[in-house]
Amino acid sequence: MNNEILPVGTATLLRQACDKYVATFGREPVAAASAPGRVNLIGEHIDYCEGYVLPAALPFETIIVGGYNNTDSCNVLSVMGNKDSQISFPSTEVAELKPGLPSWSNYVKGTIANFPDPVKGFDAVIVSDVPVGAGLSSSAALEVAVFTFLEALTGYKIDPIQKAKLCQKAEHEFPGVPCGIMDQYIVAMGKKNHALLIDCQSLQATQIPLDLGDHVILVTNSNVKHELTGSEYPQRRAQCQEAADKLGLPSLRGAKIEDLEELKRLNCNKLVIMRAQHVIEEIYRTSEVAESLRRNDLDRVGKLFFQSHYSLSKLMEVSCPELDELVEIMKDVPGVLGARMTGGGFGGCVVTLVKKDQVDNLKRAVVENYKGNPTFLICQPNDGARTHKL
Repeated sequence: MNNEILPVGTATLLRQACDKYVATFGREPVAAASAPGRVNLIGEHIDYCEGYVLPAALPFETIIVGGYNNTDSCNVLSVMGNKDSQISFPSTEVAELKPGLPSWSNYVKGTIANFPDPVKGFDAVIVSDVPVGAGLSSSAALEVAVFTFLEALTGYKIDPIQKAKLCQKAEHEFPGVPCGIMDQYIVAMGKKNHALLIDCQSLQATQIPLDLGDHVILVTNSNVKHELTGSEYPQRRAQCQEAADKLGLPSLRGAKIEDLEELKRLNCNKLVIMRAQHVIEEIYRTSEVAESLRRNDLDRVGKLFFQSHYSLSKLMEVSCPELDELVEIMKDVPGVLGARMTGGGFGGCVVTLVKKDQVDNLKRAVVENYKGNPTFLICQPNDGARTHKL
């Protein structure tokens, strides 16, 4: 089907970036780095509650190439499709960076501002095939790619977990999105053919082999765009923290299902209780999916996918009619074991565990019945951020 999205490939993206750099700045780049998008298999709206999440890095990447320019200015050109956008700002050797327009520049400037070493003036070109606004973490891919590029450029290396934390801090401070640690962590630490079970409290992680046999994970993009800088995401985070505060806990990680009765006894807001129920049950589901993958119990994984979606739709209320419609279509297609929305919500993608020989039938059912304009990609877990020799 022509609505399948295929990765451009590292070599092609790197060549595009280098060619654009030479055409724009008149010399060859000396440093290059990339970072992937990601899909979260399960554990949604959980990282900021210090629970478990289970993402995988994707073969879609953001690549940045560049070099010093012997000035006090940084000039960054972003190439998205046929549209170019260039920004210039002072190097952190001479000035403190501030947020501003265009909005994509805040992910770049925030990362540079949080890099542990002052950065001299440089020129750079960014190219990417990570779908934007699809809940596949194009923002974290950009942040971690920029940070890894700065490591290559300056020679200043840093622990990958600390890198993820600094990129998360950048997103808090510049775009103003109070995200959890998951996106930056998996983008920095992904491993080919594995998902990563992340404990967002201890920041320890376990690589989970993603050997699905005759099944695959299909990602269906609803192509409904969303902006996480609206009030919905911070509101959910605040509601979860309110529940934890009422229970005298630092986060909902330590909450148990019986604590919901205590929240009711305390006359807690109904929405706060709903959010807490989702988090408590989703933390359990995520651990169960990881264990079920180890046992190759894919039927159990599928059931937990469906449970997760209904919880996100009815308790966390971060789904939307389009995502609900996709899951309803998918659940009746032969060979589908489970489906759920993924990402922050209010649009984006659905992940589906389905038999390989039923993928085309599933796509056909979606195209024929979904009211929107879907696109598809197969989840092929990829490595995390890395540098490239030029």
